[in-house]
Amino acid sequence: MFHHLMNRFAVFVVGLSTDDPARRGERRGDRPDRGDVPGWVLITLMTAGLVVALWALAGEAFTSMFQDAMNKVRGAG
Repeated sequence: MFHHLMNRFAVFVVGLSTDDPARRGERRGDRPDRGDVPGWVLITLMTAGLVVALWALAGEAFTSMFQDAMNKVRGAG
């Protein structure tokens, strides 16, 4: 069941990613706005993924470090 679902998903993704100009009835050069994903989008998504992964692994440590830092700031003032 899982393999069948994954095969159908792969066919769907490949169908979405094909850039067949004949299917659309236009040439590749007709759409200058078509192209790769901009680098800033990939950097943003990867950064968000790293933040989520780090927070999942060390969320309690980050929270305690922040609380300790805030307590030190309050105590110094």
